[in-house]
Amino acid sequence: MKRVMPCLLLKDLSLVKTIKFKNENYIGDPINTIRIYNNLEVDELVFLDIDATNENRKPPFKLISEITNECFMPMAYGGGIRNIDDMRQIFSLGVEKIVICSYAVENPDFIRKASSLFGSQSIVVSIDVKKKLGGKYRVYTHSGTKPTKLNPIDFASQMEKIGAGEILLNSIDQDGTMEGYDLNLIKQVSSSITIPLIACGGAGKIEHLEQSTKSGASAVAAGSLFVYQGLNRAVLINFPERKELQNILNYKPQNL
Repeated sequence: MKRVMPCLLLKDLSLVKTIKFKNENYIGDPINTIRIYNNLEVDELVFLDIDATNENRKPPFKLISEITNECFMPMAYGGGIRNIDDMRQIFSLGVEKIVICSYAVENPDFIRKASSLFGSQSIVVSIDVKKKLGGKYRVYTHSGTKPTKLNPIDFASQMEKIGAGEILLNSIDQDGTMEGYDLNLIKQVSSSITIPLIACGGAGKIEHLEQSTKSGASAVAAGSLFVYQGLNRAVLINFPERKELQNILNYKPQNL
């Protein structure tokens, strides 16, 4: 059974969509978007605040509360989380999973501590990856602005060993291009771990979701595919019909 989820980006309390982690395009109000996804019977959502870490600020707790009050489906939140108290508050607001990205690189032991307190099933480590000259993959932090020397294959394996329950794998190079996922990256990372891998970055048509799962992804997340329509990328919040997903992905809705 494969999971399919929209991945929504928060910036200044609004939703945006990026291309290669840059050129933010305004999408709309997060609450209105959730209402549409409720009607479309989406099973799971991921919200990522793309500025919280760079601005060294806390998560927007008030907005998160408004989101969870409106959201009919399980959701994960990431962005600006650097301590256990903030995690505890976010969970208390109704968020099911917390996504840690930059701080997992800065302080890996935080993942160990968080998973021991809240359970590994609620901890997702997000890994943002870019291909360097020569074809080597490297992990980036701070919304893709800071390179590290970390190899994503080894880093994903390390995160699993210290308690991560899932890996959210983002391709910076493919983000927003709608040209398809980095299948080679997915194959390499998925083969190094046993926990679920959520592939993100590059989906432009439903066949790309299928290609990702065949390459080893346990679940697929997408932004542009579920917020745009047509060659001109007109904003239209959407989600594939269940029958279409079932035919391609052996998809089974979680609420059935």
